[in-house]
Amino acid sequence: MITALADGRLLAEKTGATPPTVVALPGWMRSATDFSTIVDGLDAVAIHLPGFGTTPEPATAWGSEDYAEDVAAAIAGFGPVVLVAHSFGGRVAVRLAAKYPQYVAGIVLTGVPLLRLTAAPTPPLSFRIVRSLAKKGLLPASVLEKQRRKRGSADYNAAQGVMRDILVRVINEEYRDDLARITAPVRMVWGENDTAAPADAGLAASQLIKKSAFRVVPGAGHLMEGDLRTAVREELLAMIDEVEK
Repeated sequence: MITALADGRLLAEKTGATPPTVVALPGWMRSATDFSTIVDGLDAVAIHLPGFGTTPEPATAWGSEDYAEDVAAAIAGFGPVVLVAHSFGGRVAVRLAAKYPQYVAGIVLTGVPLLRLTAAPTPPLSFRIVRSLAKKGLLPASVLEKQRRKRGSADYNAAQGVMRDILVRVINEEYRDDLARITAPVRMVWGENDTAAPADAGLAASQLIKKSAFRVVPGAGHLMEGDLRTAVREELLAMIDEVEK
């Protein structure tokens, strides 16, 4: 069932009763329906974040903090909830829990790029020359775009307009201070073969959180499917039980 939150700004998939005990936040360009199996039988809302699913995109290039503010407005009247979040949604969850601890009873995260353990690679000289010439108006923007698409990830190449600007902004964000400020208990469930958010970086992020547990799912990747989906539900149910006690 579709429901509107935050004065109609956000749309969400609702299961069970209101107010929900669980709020789910999907990954980049993913739909809230990713959580349909995970929250089945629970009182939950899975939010279509702005620009994803059925919710319109923002007018400007938001960062994860802006998304967190929108979600905070949506859940302010619910009382403390358990957040379950994948990838980009986890970035938002971390920002939200750090700034609004009164809204968050517990968190389950999976496949969230929170730390970079190695420095970002320097673009090759040829790309830097093209970029510089394009900025000076000496090359058409189409040439720079062609070079960007050649180097860009699948998410980057699929994004257009303001959503591409959001992606670039979010990729360069830093979360260390936010992780250290989280007071709610956190369970982190990672695919062993996740290349978008490697497990070793996830483990390092978990060590910055006061109360956290880290679990690796053998053979699983980045997307919530198969054994990873099962594990996320298991950890979510365990978290609900933990906060209720």
